[in-house]
Amino acid sequence: MTSTLALSAATPGAAFEKVTIQRRDLRPDDVQIEVKYAGICHSDIHQVNEDWGPAIFPMVPGHEITGVVSAVGSEVTTFAVGDRVGVGCYVDSCGTCEICLRGDEQMCLNGPVATYNGREYDGTPTAGGYSRSIVVKDHFVMSVPDGMDLAAASPLLCAGMTVYAPLVRFGAAAGKNIAIIGLGGLGHVAVKIAHAMGATVTLLSHSPRKEQDALAFGADHYVVTSDPENLRALNGTFDFVLNTVSADIELDAYLETLKIDGAFINVGFPAKPYQFHAGSIVMHQRAIVGSNFGGPAATQEMLNFCAEHNIAAEIELVDAGEIAAAYERVANSTVRYRAVIDIAGTLLDN
Repeated sequence: MTSTLALSAATPGAAFEKVTIQRRDLRPDDVQIEVKYAGICHSDIHQVNEDWGPAIFPMVPGHEITGVVSAVGSEVTTFAVGDRVGVGCYVDSCGTCEICLRGDEQMCLNGPVATYNGREYDGTPTAGGYSRSIVVKDHFVMSVPDGMDLAAASPLLCAGMTVYAPLVRFGAAAGKNIAIIGLGGLGHVAVKIAHAMGATVTLLSHSPRKEQDALAFGADHYVVTSDPENLRALNGTFDFVLNTVSADIELDAYLETLKIDGAFINVGFPAKPYQFHAGSIVMHQRAIVGSNFGGPAATQEMLNFCAEHNIAAEIELVDAGEIAAAYERVANSTVRYRAVIDIAGTLLDN
């Protein structure tokens, strides 16, 4: 076992404290990473506050991790000391079930191992990227392409993959007319990726204040949904709508903006169950679907795509001591557009 500094919440809702945690000794297929940056995902806040049910404490969050390889196990051939790498939401899976074998380890039938607030298969609790170093099975480590800024790449390991997966699955491309709900941490990356894929992109937002940003990121149109007439004017317009927000919405109004055979794709977790009329989907064969994360191969594909198209998250760097304030700003949607902790620069020994 090796010791490393980390930022840990002792109990639900507790302030973060600098602590020393233990990382396992390298297994033959392990990669040890010196963490440089850790993005703050909204799910970090939910899990630290135990909003989604009982959690494992003390908790070290962080599943948007970028850094540099500091050591490798004896059987690792794909990474070497000094390589720039990233880690996302999961750090292990069974590797043998049909879902793992098809490349969707994030939905492993035997339960994937979450980067934090999870347990290894031997029962050991996992601790995430709010730490100076982390040890991860090589299969779940991604290469960060040369030229991609490590800090701006950090949110791609969760936010980027979360939106890339449905955009690929539902065929965002030239000739497709799509809408994205929300220009937050997920939505702004979705706009950039969908634009690079060639789709015509409309950003749907309840407020006019982010219009210039949306257009700069690649949106073709910006529609303010606080006026119901603006949505009604879009009826029958979109091949699919990607909902990146967790707010409660009037689902029927958005379903009506879909073409025949269109899909409403959800990647957020609204607090209340959706309500809609069956006629909104039956009469025009529309679908309401969910989209999960992506496996390591898809995540690497996403990083390579973003590097090729010069796509990165818009970030605000925060110090290790500023997490409470950053959490509040993330919850209030005032971060532009993703907060990233400067781990190497501010989680210091003194």
